[in-house]
Amino acid sequence: MSIVSSGLSSGAPRALALLGLLALAACGGRDPVAAPQPPSVETAAAASDLAGGGLTVTGTLERQREMNLSFRVGGVMTALSVDVGDAVAAGQVLARIDPSAVNARVTQSESELERARRDLRRDEALFAQGYVSNQRVEDRRSALKAAQAAYDAAAFDGRWSRLVAPAGGVVLERAAQVGEVVQPGQTVVRLADLASPLVLRAGVADRDIPRIAPGQPVTATVDSLPGEVLSGRVVRVGQGADPRTGAIPVEVELPGRRDLRSGLTAKVTFPAVATGDSSVRVPAEALLEANGDKAHVFRLKGDRAVRTPVVFLGFEGDDARVRGLAPGERVITAGGGFISDGERVRVADPRALAGAVR
Repeated sequence: MSIVSSGLSSGAPRALALLGLLALAACGGRDPVAAPQPPSVETAAAASDLAGGGLTVTGTLERQREMNLSFRVGGVMTALSVDVGDAVAAGQVLARIDPSAVNARVTQSESELERARRDLRRDEALFAQGYVSNQRVEDRRSALKAAQAAYDAAAFDGRWSRLVAPAGGVVLERAAQVGEVVQPGQTVVRLADLASPLVLRAGVADRDIPRIAPGQPVTATVDSLPGEVLSGRVVRVGQGADPRTGAIPVEVELPGRRDLRSGLTAKVTFPAVATGDSSVRVPAEALLEANGDKAHVFRLKGDRAVRTPVVFLGFEGDDARVRGLAPGERVITAGGGFISDGERVRVADPRALAGAVR
């Protein structure tokens, strides 16, 4: 028993040593644990809030003074002496309506006026003799004033049985025909005053209005004048939006030319100007936790993401306008939801990292 025990005791250290060597060999053969890579993100540069290349909108050419001419009274139109494109002179008679109804009203009101005068004279004489009261005489005087006003109105309407051109110009539209019954205020002829400036009227989205100001120089092109660029200036910026489209009306004055006609479609380009509010444009997906005018973005500083508060000014297409960043600063547009403030990141495009603000 003692011999067996001593044999086992002498072999145990060698076995343990062998096992230790095998374990060390196994450990030495493993690869070292690789360090985790920073999360990958995509970035974009904040762009200066300019109308890059200019803002171009489409509008319609018109004379600044264009008039819809109509009769003050209704009736059957018996004459219309002009057609589209005709030149007219100031004071020229353009159309007439049958004056029978108007003349009848003038005759009736004239008769009532004469009766009111007779009634007043009679009651004034009776008052002097003490047969009628002063109140009755005052009533007669009020009735005379009402009859005089009715006659004046009828006589005024009688003069509107003829449609007269208030200024020289050209006929743009003929909206009625001889024999039709026209209503008071119904457009019969649309006239353009050729002495007034030629203007281009266009609707501009509200987000672009800060880029436009009266007196601003612009350029315009018209399809009927291929290859020509016209110079003009902004003369008016509307204060209210069109209730149907939401666009703000803008009026641009262009040089008068005989080959430009009212109703033509033209394109006007407003030059690139700064909005004046130190804002920049970033991709909309760069915004984090937008609430009202408050939002955050992850700004790239070196190889780290810095959570930065910004003022949200609104969307412009696929971009968001913000204040609080400098033009050229890079913001994270993809992968920002998986990183924290100050964390090291890896930009998907290595060239973007070189442009990061240090």
